[in-house]
Amino acid sequence: MAFTSYVPKKPVQSVSVDSIALERHYSVLQIAEMWSLSEKTVRRMFENEEGVLLWGSPETRRKRGYITLRIPESVMLRVHFQRTRRAG
Repeated sequence: MAFTSYVPKKPVQSVSVDSIALERHYSVLQIAEMWSLSEKTVRRMFENEEGVLLWGSPETRRKRGYITLRIPESVMLRVHFQRTRRAG
């Protein structure tokens, strides 16, 4: 009979990452309409935020790049709080 030691497995993702995956995600257009801003402004606000889903193709010499953003609700609320706190 072989002896095997029990080693508990580490969770692959933390609870916060799991909860972000299950949150409602907004498009740039949806947030632009809610906040009465241009899509370009919203894209600049969120493109470097942690937790935002980015996918697409990078720009090459012959083809324009396309990047799609999906913004979790918690990230949207965090950015809104940061921006309103700075203004006040």
